[in-house]
Amino acid sequence: MRRILLIAFSVLVAVGLTASAAFATSPHFKTGSPTCTIGGTASAPTVTCSGSATGLGNENLSIDVAATGSGSYTCFNNGGNQAPGQSQVTASGSSSTPVPASATKNGNLTFTTNAATLTAPSTISGTAAGCPNGNWQGRLSSISVSSITLTIEQPLGTCVLKATISAPSGSSLTGTVTLTPTSC
Repeated sequence: MRRILLIAFSVLVAVGLTASAAFATSPHFKTGSPTCTIGGTASAPTVTCSGSATGLGNENLSIDVAATGSGSYTCFNNGGNQAPGQSQVTASGSSSTPVPASATKNGNLTFTTNAATLTAPSTISGTAAGCPNGNWQGRLSSISVSSITLTIEQPLGTCVLKATISAPSGSSLTGTVTLTPTSC
């Protein structure tokens, strides 16, 4: 009887140790905060983020990037004359980068995300673009990036790390920017 209890206890301890190693324990960004690079073109900017995380578990994870901004439009009338538009239209883009459990080594992961491309309609009504009158048409001339959010989920659907950045009012994000870790 004593031998059976000892074996059962040993099995329970082994299972408990194995299960705890599979879950994230105090995940955080390693060596500072992640950075994101804004590239692409004026009318289709892209956002790609990179960084290192530690304290992750031994499960598949997802790194999601969401970016928002605004599109600027130039107004054209039927005669081809143009005038700058007055209104901004919301633009957004997102990407998801699946990461298999095998990419995480001893709870550590260095990552680069898939690019998130911001999009906005290529043309909008003259009224929506702030043109001189509704007979004009707004054509997309550029998109500016105003905020970026990076989220790491492990297991899928459960946020374990998050970082964000927002441009000050009236300005946009350009080049390479450093995100600030926040709570999920």
